[in-house]
Amino acid sequence: MFVSILYVIIGLILLVVGGEFLVRSSVALSFRLKLSRMVIGLTVVSFATSAPELLVSVQAAMNGLSDISLGNVIGSNIANIGLVLGITAIIGPLAIDKDFYKFNWPVMVLLSLALYVVLGNDGVLTQLEGLGLLLSLFVYLFVLIRRARKFSDTMVEEVDDTLQKTSNFKIIIWLLIGASALYFGSELLVNGAETIALKMKISEGVIAVTLIAVGTSVPELAASVIAALKQEKAISLGNLIGSNIFNIASVLGITSLIQPITVKDETLMSVNIYWMLGFAIILLPLAFIPKKMILGRPKGLLIFVAYCVFIALVFMK
Repeated sequence: MFVSILYVIIGLILLVVGGEFLVRSSVALSFRLKLSRMVIGLTVVSFATSAPELLVSVQAAMNGLSDISLGNVIGSNIANIGLVLGITAIIGPLAIDKDFYKFNWPVMVLLSLALYVVLGNDGVLTQLEGLGLLLSLFVYLFVLIRRARKFSDTMVEEVDDTLQKTSNFKIIIWLLIGASALYFGSELLVNGAETIALKMKISEGVIAVTLIAVGTSVPELAASVIAALKQEKAISLGNLIGSNIFNIASVLGITSLIQPITVKDETLMSVNIYWMLGFAIILLPLAFIPKKMILGRPKGLLIFVAYCVFIALVFMK
């Protein structure tokens, strides 16, 4: 048991390190390819920060642990709102831009509902359905970039300009470190989590929506808390919503193309997916009531308490 916990801890550390190096190398490489800061910020950074979830889900699906693949994404989407957004809003109020309810929020809710419908139909996310999710991501990115061009250089605070001067050698080394850390981190995390689930006689789905989901959301949490403490707007509601969109469309889309995802743990569909939909939908009324376009401390506390209730209920089940 101790060895399995150690595997999980080392796996999580490797995922954080791997994610950081992958973001750096991806951004540096994008500058080399003469992509604009806006395109890098909206696409490259988003893909790179979803890499831990993707690697863990693919690894789990290939090991026949589809509950971990699905639970990881459902749990990560809940954690991004309940844990990351909740804590960030408690530290300092977040301003909500109009783009949130006009574009990003509807896309996230539509994708969440689409996932619920396809899984509720036959309990399997097939390769064709996965391809549909992936294609919807490309449509989303196309519209996102077109919209961003209208509003000039928006939403790219997280792109580090100093990476423009990175040498080719450094980019290659960073890519190798990032890819290796993500691969071995995902392997250790999945294997460790599977053993813990067996030893504690709890389902892989429970481990996935709690331990693994929080673990793969650690980079977003760290970045959000640091930005909130510095009173920077680098992490916005849009970034977290974008992360949830990427989790469903790219992580589950790519994973199901490699290996169709089958629901084994019924709790994922009878309980957890409703929590994911609930956290997604509640953001709209919270954006307007009682104070418009501000996500203040009381709202942040409400979301965070709801997340704590969700975690407690998961283990009580």
